[in-house]
Amino acid sequence: KDQLFVINEMCEMRNCSKCIYLEAKKKQDLYMWLSNVPRGPSAKFLVENLHTMSELKMTGNCLKGSRPLLSFDQEFDKEAHWSLIKELLIQTFSTPNHHPKSQPFFDHVYTFSIADNRIWFRNYQILEEDGSLAEIGPRFVLNPIRIFEGSFGGPTLFQNPHYVSPNDLRHLMRKRGAQKYMSRIQAKKSLEMRRGQPSYETDPTDDVFVTIRPEDAEEDS
Repeated sequence: KDQLFVINEMCEMRNCSKCIYLEAKKKQDLYMWLSNVPRGPSAKFLVENLHTMSELKMTGNCLKGSRPLLSFDQEFDKEAHWSLIKELLIQTFSTPNHHPKSQPFFDHVYTFSIADNRIWFRNYQILEEDGSLAEIGPRFVLNPIRIFEGSFGGPTLFQNPHYVSPNDLRHLMRKRGAQKYMSRIQAKKSLEMRRGQPSYETDPTDDVFVTIRPEDAEEDS
């Protein structure tokens, strides 16, 4: 509920220079902040297609505290904003050298791939020295929103022109549903208008006085 700048003070109290902040809104939208504390830069992402490890039930596994290898798509080196995000990911997800709580070996790989203007994350276990892998999980997709010069704020360095907020997507879905309902009503009205109307009303009792001649009865037989 406080301003996000409070996180900078919390990180400084813990002697922390990198921060991952998960922000949930409306109990259905999840945002991720990656920040270089305290001077920035920082990036905000929308987390999409999130699948947890318990949901996937993959066969891969890794030891707690082991060091991950980071694998990046070649697309990260083609544009400036992707290169900046790559450096943020490297500094955030890589284990510091000679950290007391880390293991001195690598047994899993974090892969970051770019597709559809989004970052796709996968976590794999290294099975053998030949490079065979088994997925551990979780899976998620990061949709970049903005890159700020400061930590959790400041001037905007990059804004994603392809980003559409979840509120706008839900509004479009409701609007499409309303358009389908209106199209069904218009189709019913047009069907009623196309149906043939009788030119004049007939009296069903008019056939009572119609007499059948004998020759007509012979022709029918």
